[in-house]
Amino acid sequence: MSQNSSTLKRSLGLWAIVGLGLGYMTPTTVFDTFGIVSGETNGVVPLAYLVALVAMVFTAISYGRMTRFFPSAGSAYTYTSETMHPNVGFLVGWASLLDYLLLPLVNAVIVRIYMESFFPDVPSWIWVVAYVVIITAMNLWSMNSTSKINGILVVFEIVLIGAFVVLAWNALAHGTGTGAVFSSAPLFHGGVDASAVISGATVVCFSFIGFDAITMYTEEAKDATTVPKAIVLALLIGGTIFFIAAWFGQSVFPTLDGFDNTDDTLPEMALKVGGELFKVLFTSAAFAATVASSLASHASVSRMIYVMGRNGRGPVSRFFSFVHPRFRTPSFAVLFVGAVSLLAIPFTLEFISSMINFGALIAFTFVNLTVVVFFVLRKKEIRTPKEVLVNIVLPVVGMVLTGVLWANLQMDALVYGAIWLGIGAVCLLVITRGFRRTVNVSMNEEDAVELEHLAGPRV
Repeated sequence: MSQNSSTLKRSLGLWAIVGLGLGYMTPTTVFDTFGIVSGETNGVVPLAYLVALVAMVFTAISYGRMTRFFPSAGSAYTYTSETMHPNVGFLVGWASLLDYLLLPLVNAVIVRIYMESFFPDVPSWIWVVAYVVIITAMNLWSMNSTSKINGILVVFEIVLIGAFVVLAWNALAHGTGTGAVFSSAPLFHGGVDASAVISGATVVCFSFIGFDAITMYTEEAKDATTVPKAIVLALLIGGTIFFIAAWFGQSVFPTLDGFDNTDDTLPEMALKVGGELFKVLFTSAAFAATVASSLASHASVSRMIYVMGRNGRGPVSRFFSFVHPRFRTPSFAVLFVGAVSLLAIPFTLEFISSMINFGALIAFTFVNLTVVVFFVLRKKEIRTPKEVLVNIVLPVVGMVLTGVLWANLQMDALVYGAIWLGIGAVCLLVITRGFRRTVNVSMNEEDAVELEHLAGPRV
């Protein structure tokens, strides 16, 4: 099979893609950030998750609608390129890379921290190299195998979260915390401020990043309806897990009194509800969650790089658009993500994390905007109240809620994000020879033909 005729293998069913989305979202994050969010919101962590879920639902609807018309692994990059302008799409894709490309790196840093705590005498670079090699090899070998391993890890962490809920329920029944399983205290009590809840929602909303990455598997889904369904399912299932876990966590621990470390409360929460053995098991689940997130995030960003390479020109583009003839995976893109992940050796978690949010919010904003451009300006679907609702009201609400999150971004994220975007603008200037030509955009042949029939000319 030649390089030009090679395509990604359509091997992923609905639940495999949902599992990849949940793996990306890392459900155990609710326990890691519990102390931070509880302090921020004055003890209403589940309310913060509920607000964040509502904000994400509108954007998830936009993603689901756009992926039906643009069945490409490029996600926000493809939607913006096809509905607005290829050069704008390039910059959106470039900004999104800041989010997608750094998440595998974050996971590698977390694993390095875990291993350093267990084996302080072993050089940390050994753990990073070994971990990155294993994750890269899994992604290189087979997308189907990657999804199966991810699914096992996701089930393991969800089972342990379920065990936490059972133990917490038992503790509440014996008078611990609020002393009641069903109480309004985790959602509202005296001293709760709306602005503080929104700030807390800004922190936890990025736990939901993963439903959007599902669109990266569009060209490997078994049929066209799989990804839109998976987007909504992953968001709702993940949101439910976050909310229930936060509810029971907040009920058992209405305050942070007694915690030695409020920056990462997972080990102490497990210890207090289930003892030393459960602490070991729950920490293992957190480790499994990190591995699952690594597999899913590595797979998704390599697909985005592959699509951007396929749409470019020259040797660099041909390099990244190569599909291995046997494994049917974007092998060079996978290897590149692995190489970037090795930066986990020198970088700190705080530095990397501060740069991620910028790219995610750009993608969310433009995906909502592309719904308006595509359905209103190009297809003129504003003739009925229903069309006005789904084509204008819902995506505009999504943009407004995303704007609230923008307003709460840390200054470091804005500064680093602006620098990254500036680098992308310079690259675009070179690629387009001073904007005298546009970036090429292409999808699979059958998808492109269908799109031309449905969409009409660009605006």
